[in-house]
Amino acid sequence: MEKSLLDFIQSNSPDGGFLQSVYWRKFQESVGRKTFELNEEKENDYIAHANIITHSLPIAGKYFYIPRGPIVSEQRTVNNEQYFNKNFRIFLDRLLDLAKENNIGWIRFEPNGEEELDMIKGNLPNNLKIKKSAVDMQPREILMMDISKSEDDILAQMKQKTRYNIKLAEKKGVKIYNSREEESIEDFLRLVDITAKRDKITSHPDAYYRRMLETIPSDALKLYVAEYEGKIIAANLALFFGKNVTYMHGASDNDHRNLMAPYLLQWQQIVAAKKAGCERYDFGGLKTGTADNSWSGITKFKTGFAPDTKTTKFPGSYDIILKPGKYNLYRVLQKIKRIF
Repeated sequence: MEKSLLDFIQSNSPDGGFLQSVYWRKFQESVGRKTFELNEEKENDYIAHANIITHSLPIAGKYFYIPRGPIVSEQRTVNNEQYFNKNFRIFLDRLLDLAKENNIGWIRFEPNGEEELDMIKGNLPNNLKIKKSAVDMQPREILMMDISKSEDDILAQMKQKTRYNIKLAEKKGVKIYNSREEESIEDFLRLVDITAKRDKITSHPDAYYRRMLETIPSDALKLYVAEYEGKIIAANLALFFGKNVTYMHGASDNDHRNLMAPYLLQWQQIVAAKKAGCERYDFGGLKTGTADNSWSGITKFKTGFAPDTKTTKFPGSYDIILKPGKYNLYRVLQKIKRIF
């Protein structure tokens, strides 16, 4: 990826911006989705950037999805605000023209903050409406931990129980390593299926994970496995992108859960991230201060690594409605789907 664009994405994205990288766009293309890249650049400075993924739905038709974006420059001061807004409107006009050319019913975007949301609302043509999406595509709350400190300092900030579980796994002989071997991939897929059934969640199909591993370079997407007595009992996918590492997917066996392998997996991924020169570790989605019990276990697990770190929150998914008839039909179909 072009260094200047990489720097722009990283410096203007609270989560590091991997979903707006060329890697993620190429992966989406590999699973059959048409994608676009839209940049607005003036005097060698980026104003805005968007990876755009086309989704097709039965009956309701096509919509654009911009994951964790568009990314908008944070270099906005009172002195150049008028200049910035002028060029940002050009970017939005180009986005709308692209949508019309591709017969798109609505554009789903995910602003990185309330300011970006207000900026998009304020620069759209008056005849277009924005509605909060019926569903959020990405978690609205993530835990981003600073790993620029020493390993000892990082361990010291963890909850005592988390440190204990890491050391327990080490003491019991759990081994962690990074592997793209076919046997490791098969074990990961087996564990994903076990985890989905145990936790009553819907996982991606095996082909989705395989295509991800085939498409995203091995120096960016890494498969870490936890082995005990010759058997893989837990595995994680972690994304290395610029100065950030993101924990993407994890799975574990029903056997040997007392060995606390997932704790050691996370710790060794943090150590590997530090060695790679990364400064932040993204644990991914969680929910704090909520009565949603379905997230309580994963939230407790993740916050144990950085209990004093303030979580990063996002406004969620919003839709720019281009074809009200198609969009209203989609919303009705979504309500029916939730009922049944």
